[in-house]
Amino acid sequence: MSASSRHDFRTGASETLTDRLVDFVCLLREHGIHAGPSETVDAAAAIVALGIENRERLRSGLAACLLRRNGQRAVFDQLFDLYFLTAERLTPATTPESVEELRERLTAALASDDQAALAELAAQTLTELGGYGGAGGAGQSSRPVTTASGAGWSSYQTMKALRPEELLDRVVAGMGGAGELDSAVRTIEAQRRLRAFRSAVQTQARLRSADLRGTDYIARRGVDTATDRIDFLGAREQDLAEMRSLVNPLARKLATRLAARRRKAVRGQIDMRRTLRRSMATGGVPVDPVLRARKHGRPDLVVLADLSGSVTGFAEFTLQLVQALQDQFSRVRSFGFIDTCDEITGFFTPGEPPQPGLSTRIIREANVSRFGSSNYGEALRTFADTHLDTLGPRTSLLILGDARTNRTDPNLPALEAMTDRAKHAHWLNPEPARSWATGDSAALTYADHVTMHECRNVRQLTEVISRLLPA
Repeated sequence: MSASSRHDFRTGASETLTDRLVDFVCLLREHGIHAGPSETVDAAAAIVALGIENRERLRSGLAACLLRRNGQRAVFDQLFDLYFLTAERLTPATTPESVEELRERLTAALASDDQAALAELAAQTLTELGGYGGAGGAGQSSRPVTTASGAGWSSYQTMKALRPEELLDRVVAGMGGAGELDSAVRTIEAQRRLRAFRSAVQTQARLRSADLRGTDYIARRGVDTATDRIDFLGAREQDLAEMRSLVNPLARKLATRLAARRRKAVRGQIDMRRTLRRSMATGGVPVDPVLRARKHGRPDLVVLADLSGSVTGFAEFTLQLVQALQDQFSRVRSFGFIDTCDEITGFFTPGEPPQPGLSTRIIREANVSRFGSSNYGEALRTFADTHLDTLGPRTSLLILGDARTNRTDPNLPALEAMTDRAKHAHWLNPEPARSWATGDSAALTYADHVTMHECRNVRQLTEVISRLLPA
């Protein structure tokens, strides 16, 4: 079905609601939300039960039917807006106002939490400030007659012109109240309202861009990536915050998966003596073999993490995940490095939620850096000289980092000494495998001595950790 026919439906044509739901579910799958036939049937039943008049109630109902994991709701909401919101697209032309007038109105609406005014402002400010390439602008209609190839709507351009973060103090003052604690609470609430307004402008921009370029085009190119698919190396601070919130649920899921795997692997080798004794009842024929029960020992785990530069977010998230999984190991010890190595186990408290800025605190308080630039060879030498006794025949070694050495000596002898002492050794690399042979990366050199895994996002990390967990 063409994008134009879908567009016609949203403005009053006759495409069925079933077709729209099927298109919606297909786009969810393309964005990593695996809703199957049974979930789709449940969603259809929810539409019948809830109706389509109240879109927020419908949104909640479909989310309950179609979502199964944390980190998917943001993508779901964006696609829902594209497929189920209609009136918001038809924003009428407004009388042009100056940016300062718009900012004054925005301040008042945020302070009073006037939802109707905020919704109107989200549409008006985008019309006034967010159009480019002939798609709009001051005094222009939000529904252009012609579609230019370079036309569109920009929520970033709109918010940049409004500079709402500069209005925070004025919004807090307008909310009333007194006292230091009350002021802190109002500041948090004002920040929440600003985020909600920004999201409303983004929704407006997405809907209008879909009118210009087609829903399919925007759904595939203008929707944010799900949290578990965002690359660690390209993640923003807000993305990392969402990733941190996934740590404990993800750890519980992996622990449950491991328990099921252990139950299936409970049987061991044949016990010949007991099998032969039991076969006496069948004339010496071993009809019913007796198996020895496997003894499951929990190994030690040693983690060595690069804490430099853009790799920090990946290392911090993985270290927190490993600490949350520490019940699967007899002991977990963590070490960090930039150009020298130091133990950082004490910075993690199992059972407590991860704290932002942890890597900065580690770099400040632990002896992980002397010159500030990554030096894998020197870090491996420090570990081999001072911490090699932490590795043994029951130890699994996990190295986290991009293996970019700044063209220094990779120090393969130190790595070999470490892998020879450990029972297992694995390297998790947040860069795509295609980059392992570029620039100053020594990934392929290290991969000759230790198994290296690509771990660019939470999904890949989950798959790798679940395979490496002790059985």
